[in-house]
Amino acid sequence: MPAAFGPLINPTLNNPVNIESSKRRAGHPRRAGISRRSPWMGAAALTLIAGLAHGQELPADTEAAAETPATSLDTVTVTATRSERYSREVTESIAVIDEARIEAAPMFNVSDALRGTPGVLIESMNGGYDARIFIRGAGLKANYGVRELMLLRDGVPVTDPDSFTRLDFVDTQDIQRIEVVKGPGNIYATGSAGGVIHLISRSVFDRGADQIKLGIGDYGARNLHARIGRDIGSRQAMSLTLSYREKNNDWRPQNAFETVNAALKHGITFDDGAVLESELAYNDASLELPGSMNQAQYDEYRRTGEQTDNNTAFDDSGRYSETWSFNSRYLKPVGAALVFRPRVYAAYWQHLHPITGQISEVPRNLMLGTDLEFAHRHQLLGLSELVAGVTLRRDDGDSRSYEYGDVQTIPSGRIIATRSDRRGDLAGTSQTTNDVRGIFAQETVRPADGWLIDLGFRLDRISINEDADERSTYDFVSGTYVDGAGTTRLNQAFDLFNARLGANYALSETLNLFGVVAQGEQVPYSSELADNPALNPATVRNVEIGLKGRARHWAFDISMFQMKVEDEIIQVLEDVNDTSFQNAGRTDKSGVELASNFELTDGLWAGFNYTYSDFRYDDFVEVVSGTEFDRSGNRLPQIPRHQYSVFASYRHPIGVSARVQTDTWGEYEVDNANSETFDGYDWVTSLDLAYETGPHKVSAHAQNLFDERYAVRVTKSRELAYTPGAPRSLLISYRYQF
Repeated sequence: MPAAFGPLINPTLNNPVNIESSKRRAGHPRRAGISRRSPWMGAAALTLIAGLAHGQELPADTEAAAETPATSLDTVTVTATRSERYSREVTESIAVIDEARIEAAPMFNVSDALRGTPGVLIESMNGGYDARIFIRGAGLKANYGVRELMLLRDGVPVTDPDSFTRLDFVDTQDIQRIEVVKGPGNIYATGSAGGVIHLISRSVFDRGADQIKLGIGDYGARNLHARIGRDIGSRQAMSLTLSYREKNNDWRPQNAFETVNAALKHGITFDDGAVLESELAYNDASLELPGSMNQAQYDEYRRTGEQTDNNTAFDDSGRYSETWSFNSRYLKPVGAALVFRPRVYAAYWQHLHPITGQISEVPRNLMLGTDLEFAHRHQLLGLSELVAGVTLRRDDGDSRSYEYGDVQTIPSGRIIATRSDRRGDLAGTSQTTNDVRGIFAQETVRPADGWLIDLGFRLDRISINEDADERSTYDFVSGTYVDGAGTTRLNQAFDLFNARLGANYALSETLNLFGVVAQGEQVPYSSELADNPALNPATVRNVEIGLKGRARHWAFDISMFQMKVEDEIIQVLEDVNDTSFQNAGRTDKSGVELASNFELTDGLWAGFNYTYSDFRYDDFVEVVSGTEFDRSGNRLPQIPRHQYSVFASYRHPIGVSARVQTDTWGEYEVDNANSETFDGYDWVTSLDLAYETGPHKVSAHAQNLFDERYAVRVTKSRELAYTPGAPRSLLISYRYQF
């Protein structure tokens, strides 16, 4: 690949910074190298941009587009633009959690790495793979899993076409870097307007990633991870990754989890500079759901440090899944200035999910997809690059629901407790097919010294089809099973248009000013449409300005944004575990985010992250049990106005390292009515210590160091419901790298 491609062309999504050096270690030779409009306007824009770029070659003497000064502390990112770019030049807010930060964390959960990131709120119910993630309020409507956000792994979508993301088949021990792009308009984000979380695993070519890791800790914590790679001749490499994690979490009942992950990766380089990487993975996950507490139960937890009961009769809930997945990513240089980057991917999974009132089973779900992408370097207002492509996906599955077969009732028939999650009578069946057909394009130009401008769009047509037969349903009022709705059919399609115009200007060698105007549209997911077929997609428009600083001994990002949302999809709590979904007329989300990191002395770094959020309903009439309530002017629930994190890290040349972080969530409203506020929590602290010598490393990880008794989530329907934070826990790990 010609050197002139520089850092804007992405050689691999696995390891964009170190691909060449990792190939050398593996014996591979080094190679040279916004408003809503008609969808057809997007297609016309793609044609126009492609026409302007056609046939133009990159001048042979062009320098690399972005050089990092020797005095700059910066990192390379691939998520915001689908091409490599230093984070200071990204024309929007982005957070990069690097390998050093991930290596210092226990990584039982993605929250171990994402906690404290400005604009990101993350909740983990039991420290397993479960997590609720909000980015600037997006994802708020999810009871479990991740909604409204696009999650990628090595450029491959993990998120379903209807915007639901499961984290059960993500091997957190095989994450090298995490990139978080905040807000709408990203050309990765199919049907998800809240932002993108990109998990980047270790490259198959990276011999430095071979290791074995053992861990043991409180509450039955066990961690086993092994990764071994081998070269096959001078052009190919293979690696095998195995991970096992478990906790019994017996500080409260029904709280254990266990996961098994295995992955086989293969990579091959060709004489013409092409690279092909493939992965086959298997995952088995088991997670128990302990349920929330009422006020009296929470008070008892605060006094004793243990949860002994919950506020639901259905306390045998859990999620148990098995997944096979495959992906293959190809990079092919064509000529001097064109790179073809197709991806194909597939996943087959099944799960059992006992929840309130029913037991859900998915015996078969198959997802197939491809992204056919290219990047073309050319001259258009200076050195420019066009990234464009096509997305095709299909998600097809069958599901069944059952009544609980082992319950305790009172004479009225109300279920007051479950004795197990044994399946009873069949309650219903459904067949669901979701399709995505999309095109995307982004043109990047450098019209003058110091300037970089991105203009991109994404147009998707998402079809959601479901044939269901509901024989019975759980009635929250009577606490019994009643006749269901019978046969129903859901057949809806949505045309979603995302667009973004961003600019970045280098004020100096260390300071970059950026601004962005973007629009994204959020698809309703299938269960929301089953509850309310009249739901409209939400439209999010964002205006943002910020400043990024990068130097050898310090770095910071500060941004101010205002997002206007039309038809935001709101979750309405009818009861503690009974929800419905409605469109709010208009929502206004304004905020300020700050991330900073400073070297105080050799090896000692300190930082402060802060988020201010003022998220309000401009126009929202909430319907609760058939009664209308005007919520206009109220704040969105569960979003603290102030969130901050203070941290420090130290590394001594003899191999001793330490990192301490403390997190605070300010007060927030607990419901759409703003009837009560919760104080949040203060100074929940984690500490990581390590000693490394040669291939050996011993680590100690303490979570909730001072054993704070607090709630990570508080909601309200008829009464307050508390989800407690985990007590202090210690994990000791040993790693051998070979």
